[in-house]
Amino acid sequence: MSTDKKLQQASSSNLELWGGIECTINRINDTYLDQLEYANHYTRETDPSLIAGLGIKTLRYPILWERHQPNPYTEIDWSWTEKQLAILINKGIKPIAGLVHHGSGPAFTNLLDENFAEGLANYAEKVATKFPWIEYYTPVNEPLTTARFSGLYGFWYPHAKNDVSFAKMLLNQMKGVVLAMKAIRRINPSAMLVQTEDLGKTYCSPSLQYQANFENERRWLTYDLLCGNVKPGHKMWNYFLRLGIPETSLNFFLENPCPPAIMGFNHYITSERFIDEDYKKYPSFTHGGNELQVYADVEACRVPHSQPSGLRVLLKEAWQKFKLPIAITEVQLNCGREDQARWLTEVWDICLSLRNEGLDIRAVTAWALFGSYGWNKLLTSKKMDYEPGAFDVGSGFPRATVLTSVIKALVSQQKYSHPLIEHKGWWQRDIRFVYEKSFKTTTALPDHDNSQPVLIIGKHGTLGKAFGKICGIRSINFKLLGRQELDITNELQIEEAINKYNPWAIINAAGFVRVDDAETEIEKCFNDNSRAVNLLAGACKKYGIQFMTFSSDLVFDGTKQHPYVEGDKINPLNIYGRSKAEAESVVLNINPNTLVIRTSAFFGPWDEYNFVSNVINTLSANNNFAAASDIFISPTYVPDLVNVSLDLLVDNEKGIWHLANNGEITWANLARKVSDKAGLDTDLVEGQPIHLLNWKALRPKYSVLKSEKGILLPTLDNALMRYFEERSISIEPATISIK
Repeated sequence: MSTDKKLQQASSSNLELWGGIECTINRINDTYLDQLEYANHYTRETDPSLIAGLGIKTLRYPILWERHQPNPYTEIDWSWTEKQLAILINKGIKPIAGLVHHGSGPAFTNLLDENFAEGLANYAEKVATKFPWIEYYTPVNEPLTTARFSGLYGFWYPHAKNDVSFAKMLLNQMKGVVLAMKAIRRINPSAMLVQTEDLGKTYCSPSLQYQANFENERRWLTYDLLCGNVKPGHKMWNYFLRLGIPETSLNFFLENPCPPAIMGFNHYITSERFIDEDYKKYPSFTHGGNELQVYADVEACRVPHSQPSGLRVLLKEAWQKFKLPIAITEVQLNCGREDQARWLTEVWDICLSLRNEGLDIRAVTAWALFGSYGWNKLLTSKKMDYEPGAFDVGSGFPRATVLTSVIKALVSQQKYSHPLIEHKGWWQRDIRFVYEKSFKTTTALPDHDNSQPVLIIGKHGTLGKAFGKICGIRSINFKLLGRQELDITNELQIEEAINKYNPWAIINAAGFVRVDDAETEIEKCFNDNSRAVNLLAGACKKYGIQFMTFSSDLVFDGTKQHPYVEGDKINPLNIYGRSKAEAESVVLNINPNTLVIRTSAFFGPWDEYNFVSNVINTLSANNNFAAASDIFISPTYVPDLVNVSLDLLVDNEKGIWHLANNGEITWANLARKVSDKAGLDTDLVEGQPIHLLNWKALRPKYSVLKSEKGILLPTLDNALMRYFEERSISIEPATISIK
């Protein structure tokens, strides 16, 4: 079948859902950072089967130059890649082969090397010779973006910061694309180019219109060069000549046009930028400029500008300019799980709508199926923070997230349905305007919201109030109930509440929490912590409702010398711990789908009823503070606990999970650390052995928690830093990465 006929056939079919694996190998000085190595993709044989289980039939898959040919004389070992591709093909998945992904090539070349293009073409020929059946190629991913990050901003190797380097890097990569496709087509004449690039745009305050015009013309260079559009009279022609680029370098693209079969647009919410001459109202890290002006460069979604923007607008612009088939080749967002689902479904719906308007949009790609590392710092640090995708591989063992359900629904041409999807993502709410003081954000949804809520029990407690606050921030409809509205020890009242509110999930953040009082109030402790939880679990099972409840590190006896994980044997030493242990056992027997979160020593910024606040208040009054010096714990920051718990709930997880911030410390040393960070007198902290504190209840001397299921919260130091920041400001939205 000819290429034209294949494209016509694809155009007439349904919008497809593709998949992709974040596979960047970027270079920082002489250090290579390989995303697939961080994700353990090279050592995990189950990944192709997991991908196939999603139902997708097309996958952006790396056959990267840097990995396969580290030096020019390497005899390439194709065995691992050959095995992976064979599994994919056997499962009916067609690869789009990526050869360079935000990289600078192997160590023997770089983006400023005059021989870069020829070297890439030679490698491409080897790939095509080994795998002549591969139809789709992306020789270089996002060449314009890579040239900006490596040549203009100096983030990546070879760390240049000028227009000349940018231009040379871009042209070298684009020449590499053309020569690579020529080499591939000598072996497979029907091979097709899927050229990816960031689909960004720049908006501006009035005096910077000239700069925005330039950047908005520059953004199309990847496709303009391939299509032979950059010629005398093109707005970027003189730009290149002013930089000293010889006309012969530009004429190469006129003499060797290589229009893509599909324009692959990688679109992120932060791809659209706003530049503002009033730079002082923005943080210093946003400040930049050109030879004429200093200005701030920020995410356009953070500024309430009135210029037409968003994916729908940008896709129409691309279609009008090139009239070539389009695919969205990366859709990903680093945020709460419900917003990840909202973003993917929103992009899908936009593309379906535009297809109905006549745009030839072929596919939407769920990107970073196994998550990505370090993009919150633009891959500039060896400390690579992880963000999950369709699978969470934080533990090394992939765990399906809610995105797997979204992907399966879209692959089947069905609309993903969940109460959470009915609400707007953070990028559509006023909470996004972090630089505008006039926009007051709210932590609650409108009273008239008719979507199914999550029912939160524990209205007046630390944890319950935190869930209400964060659900509001994350646009999760909720109802927060206290003892006056619902007695959870009363089975009839529980059923009445379920019938009244029709929740999709119940979060139990209530219970008896006074550990020492439990020694004498045994019946009440077991009633609140065990019987009530069992009634809630049974009701949730009866009505098909998700249920999450909380347990404690005090179910352990402290005889271990290293952190307790979920599978460790429990043996509580006190009444409170026994009530929690009984609740765990009975609730999972009654309703095995219950999500039980064990946590430890939590502290938060929104009330004063926790250890950290007690330390600050006591020392601020210049009073001594006594704390145990021989009990080791893992303190837990409430916002971290709530956000991750909500992610697990949205992922429909079950069973016992340990959530605590990374680190172990004694109560006394925690008090000293807090006093030091608060600028208080550390000498007022009195570390005492437990037997001198006159506690009624026995405590385990070591109850540090760690998860064997791969959930790792930030470090204690990081949590304390955010605690002190949050005490004086309202909470920010979930962290958003550039990619």
